[in-house]
Amino acid sequence: MWRRCAVVFEPADPPRAGRLAFWSPDGGPPPDDVPGDGGELTVAVPDGAGVTVSTVAARRLPVGTALPLLAEAGAQADAHPAAAFWSAAADVALHLVARGRLLPGVSPAGFDAWRVGPLDADDVGRIGALGAAMPGWARAVPVPDVGGVRLPAAYPLLRAFLDAVADDLPRDRDADGTAYAGRAPRRVDGLRDWAAELAAGVDAGVRVSLRLEVPGGDPAAGPWQAVVQVHGLADPGLVADVAPVWAGAAAGFDARAPQDVVLAVRRAARVWEPLRRLLSGPVPDRMVLGDDEVAELVDGAARRLAAAGVAVRWPREVERDVSVRALVGAGSGGSGAAGGRVFGAGALLSFDWQVALRGEPLTAAELEVLAAARRPVVRLRDRWVLVAPEVVARAREGSLPAVAAVDGLAAVLSGSTVVGGEPVEVVADGWLARLRERLATPDSATPDGAGPDAGVAVPAGLTATLRDYQVRGLRWLVRMTSLGLGACLADDMGLGKTVTLIALHLHRQADPATAGPTLVVCPATLLGNWEREVRRFAPGVEVSRFHGPDRSLEAVTGGFVLTTYATMRLDAARLARFGWALVVADEAQHVKNAGSLSARALRLVAGGAGARVALTGTPVENNLDELWAILDWATPGLLGPRTVFRRRWADPVESGDEAAARGLARLVGPFLLRRRKSDPDVVPELPAKTQTDRPVALSVEQVALYEAVVREALARLPDTAGMARRGAVVSLLTALKQICNHPAQYLKEDEPVLAGRSGKLELLDELVDAIVAGGGAVLVFTQYVAMGRLLRRHLRGRGFGCELLHGGTSLPRRQELVDRFQAGAVPVFVLSLKAAGTGLNLTRADHVVHFDRWWNPAVEDQATDRAYRIGQTRPVQVHRLVAEGTVEDRIAAMLSAKRELADAVLHSGAAALTELSDAELAELVVLR
Repeated sequence: MWRRCAVVFEPADPPRAGRLAFWSPDGGPPPDDVPGDGGELTVAVPDGAGVTVSTVAARRLPVGTALPLLAEAGAQADAHPAAAFWSAAADVALHLVARGRLLPGVSPAGFDAWRVGPLDADDVGRIGALGAAMPGWARAVPVPDVGGVRLPAAYPLLRAFLDAVADDLPRDRDADGTAYAGRAPRRVDGLRDWAAELAAGVDAGVRVSLRLEVPGGDPAAGPWQAVVQVHGLADPGLVADVAPVWAGAAAGFDARAPQDVVLAVRRAARVWEPLRRLLSGPVPDRMVLGDDEVAELVDGAARRLAAAGVAVRWPREVERDVSVRALVGAGSGGSGAAGGRVFGAGALLSFDWQVALRGEPLTAAELEVLAAARRPVVRLRDRWVLVAPEVVARAREGSLPAVAAVDGLAAVLSGSTVVGGEPVEVVADGWLARLRERLATPDSATPDGAGPDAGVAVPAGLTATLRDYQVRGLRWLVRMTSLGLGACLADDMGLGKTVTLIALHLHRQADPATAGPTLVVCPATLLGNWEREVRRFAPGVEVSRFHGPDRSLEAVTGGFVLTTYATMRLDAARLARFGWALVVADEAQHVKNAGSLSARALRLVAGGAGARVALTGTPVENNLDELWAILDWATPGLLGPRTVFRRRWADPVESGDEAAARGLARLVGPFLLRRRKSDPDVVPELPAKTQTDRPVALSVEQVALYEAVVREALARLPDTAGMARRGAVVSLLTALKQICNHPAQYLKEDEPVLAGRSGKLELLDELVDAIVAGGGAVLVFTQYVAMGRLLRRHLRGRGFGCELLHGGTSLPRRQELVDRFQAGAVPVFVLSLKAAGTGLNLTRADHVVHFDRWWNPAVEDQATDRAYRIGQTRPVQVHRLVAEGTVEDRIAAMLSAKRELADAVLHSGAAALTELSDAELAELVVLR
């Protein structure tokens, strides 16, 4: 194995041409699994008496090719010490490159070359410690020495390797004609001075800093001075003023130090222009500062210099811990502790500037002293205090214009706002501070006796027992909507978002201020499910569909109105004129593109609504723009315009800015409640297996086929008897079930178009999207191999890994497919019900979909138990797809009611249905 090889690095010019050589310590041939060039290598192997020089066979790899091998070696306990060392070195190099620690330079031979830098103190310490730990095996290529050979010095060899990685990774193989971009060496001798000045003061020569002094010790009298100090790069403890360095009297600095100081000061002057005055004198050692220049340093110039590697050191006797924050409170329209609808239209919040010294707000009298200041230093609390012009301006300004309440709340939650293009810290006090704390803990199970959700109980009209996490979700929804804020309930699929929303509707009906009809906008595949859930959990509550050619709102006085995104787009203006107490966007990821017709129509429809709630299991699928679209609909203005949101939050977060990620989390956290099935406080409440019937509407094509087949069959049945009649009934039932699955299955089409023709297939797409996005896996059972093939083709066409197992699958192939699914190679496994209903262990799946119904639920249960069995560590959710208003729907109802006919079906399957009379059969199969 190659990882047991010794590894050495051979530097080159330019650095990217360096190579790593792999060789066997026992003198044997190098391993065949190293894809490099073969050849001989002279090595000096350490032994007790020194080193033994020998020639061995080796394989040499370019640095970029060797990096994956080195990364793998670092994870192996049996790796050779040399391989382990260069693996650690590669890790350091990759981290430096990832942080952008790259400097352009010119190699000794005059080629374009990148190198690592600038390095901070931690980097220097880490590289120094690693170099000190380099084993002799890692530098076994000998170099000439007096009277023999020796091993190369560790630290320079390590730096050469780091520079080789830095010189290799940023380059593009297709840009060979461009310096610093292509891989081919390019002579750039004319850039040597430019590169030296670029690195001066940060990664070459010496580093400089500025020490500020007040002659006489009185900051209020006399001018300030800036004294230039010199620091050794290799030894952070080596420091001296410029004057002795210039005179050659400072120990530890060589004769080139004065020249390096000039380069470093010249580079610093590009950051802060006044430093150019240092270059006009005979020695760049000190300069007098005017009040305006001291103010510039306080106001941001010192920060810019520090970012460029030039620290500014202030006098100890001067206090600089002065901060400016925006203090948010209620303005006109704000309502405090009452907890009313404080964030409705027209509500305002006021911003006042708060100046603090060491965290303690200044008094009114102190603010007057500050506002009257004409110099950057003032006397406050018996101390000299440096204040930036911005701080003085804020003290004079006093307050900012009032802002929309939701904008103020966003600033409070994120902890910052932008004033004049600069971020400003935001604080709140009083009722707004208390509200922030409450919003920051949306999943609190126990109300604290204050606020709109205190004492919220499960509505009496709800015929369901809510689990604890669902009760917490209800309280959270009540709190947010009562404040006039929107909300996004983003629980995992199967955690009961629908029943929680029904409970919210019932709760709001108890208060005349919030009572009224609720509009639910959802995909067409979920209309039937919503209607059944409302009738099941809120019996007596009116529920109607605004869907189809005869849709109307005339009879709506309350309850639920259900519509689809497609219908909403067509009738947005009509729906917008209705006075909705609550608008719900189910599967809200359908409006994740804010510019889409659906998203614009939804904004119009909800414009005058009393409250808005988005329901989705996948609030972010691709990028943060999707989150913005959903939350900006739920609580308009919370995240600002999309361009501002992207500049302030999305771009920094997506580029890895952890501070921005924390700020965005603070901002959106109160408005988005996300619970997963794996959460510790959710798992104990979930049953091991949940079974749900998922009613779906037939497509127009399915309806036409279904009605035609029923009409033709019922017309022929009176003329048949005995076995012929029984066969005709079985054929009818089979045809109807196939039509319910997909027209292409019934019509036996070759290479059919599948999308848009089946309600079941549309719902399956919805389910698979959500399951896979949540990291789950799903088994899809069908009793028809032909349908299984169609499903596999369709899902693969949508980009999902999918396999199919049926009765014709050979035993070796069967085991191979099972192993692939269990190993996570594919998230979707389509199976023939009979062939896969027993004998398989598929515990990777946490979802089971029965695409078509078997007459005997026991057979379905056996199939479900492929996932729900010993070894399953997660709750299993079972989805049974039922074509609404069809024979499937009626059989499912009978099986649920356990009537006499259902018992016959359980024992005899479809054969029991062949004994029905013509009238009974018509009652069973006619489409409703």
